[in-house]
Amino acid sequence: MTSAAFRHATYEDLLDLPDNQVGEIIGGRLHAQPRPAPRHARAASGLGADLGTPFDRGRGGPGGWWILDEPELHLDADILVPDLAGWRRQRLPRLPETAWFETPPDWVAEVLSPATARKDRDLKMPRYAAAGVAHCWIIDPDIRTLEAYANQGGQWLAPGTWSGEDKAAIAPFDAVTLDLSELWAD
Repeated sequence: MTSAAFRHATYEDLLDLPDNQVGEIIGGRLHAQPRPAPRHARAASGLGADLGTPFDRGRGGPGGWWILDEPELHLDADILVPDLAGWRRQRLPRLPETAWFETPPDWVAEVLSPATARKDRDLKMPRYAAAGVAHCWIIDPDIRTLEAYANQGGQWLAPGTWSGEDKAAIAPFDAVTLDLSELWAD
């Protein structure tokens, strides 16, 4: 018995997806899933708002960042779409003219769902580390946790996990304190 020959996914495959799907190409394979559920979207939107004001806009914080929802990243042969990503403006002084980024972000956040947890952890995190992303946060709105990772030589080290109602200052955004209770949908 022979298996079908593997065909590397192309950008055209992403463009052919329905509008209600988010697509990525990881290791040459197309991964598609529906848009996030409300609990997932609430956590991502809340975190983006909490970080965007002080870091992207510089109101009540140091500024100096671009914070974006679901940017398309072209990292080597992979096309990844984190829930949130941030670039220090000193590394990326202007946003690209393309619909995607080729400069790896300084920080990414993935909000887990039952359908994406394995992909986010097992497939995407190693690719972010290899591309030089310095910080990765994993948010699980079902169990109300935020795990923060720092890239040390291409390996993720976990400086901490926060949960529930914790208030925390977490690198690289430790200039402000986040109230995690505001991320969780009730």
